[in-house]
Amino acid sequence: MSERTKSSIDIAAPPEAVLRVITDFEAYPEWAGEVKEARVQERDDAGRATRAWYRMDAGALRDEHTLAYEYPSDVEVRWTLVSSNMMRALDGSYLVEATEAGSHVTYQLAVDVKLPMVGLLKRKVEKLIIDRALSGLKKRVEAISA
Repeated sequence: MSERTKSSIDIAAPPEAVLRVITDFEAYPEWAGEVKEARVQERDDAGRATRAWYRMDAGALRDEHTLAYEYPSDVEVRWTLVSSNMMRALDGSYLVEATEAGSHVTYQLAVDVKLPMVGLLKRKVEKLIIDRALSGLKKRVEAISA
């Protein structure tokens, strides 16, 4: 994966609860603001999504894309871009670690759009996506866990 932007957040819920929300891809339109529609296209033998399609509207960036998922451990979810109208790359990961107060979640993301974009602007877009995703994730998990 190319250069990544990374951020973390603490969530007052156990890792299992956080991972349930992260891997419920079809529910993303309920809490991930830019995701308007999501469908799981393929699952592995354990029932985990291995491919999902999304329709996204982030103002200036509207896209339909498909991501492939893998699960390198019980506490990590990784994805890579399979197809997109607007992006060449949308690769990232969530790592969820147990803490005394719940979970520490680290999100890494690398985005490459088909339109020319200066590296600094690209990092700002990645940071915005990550910050919105982490705050939405925290709000969703803590509401469900309460």
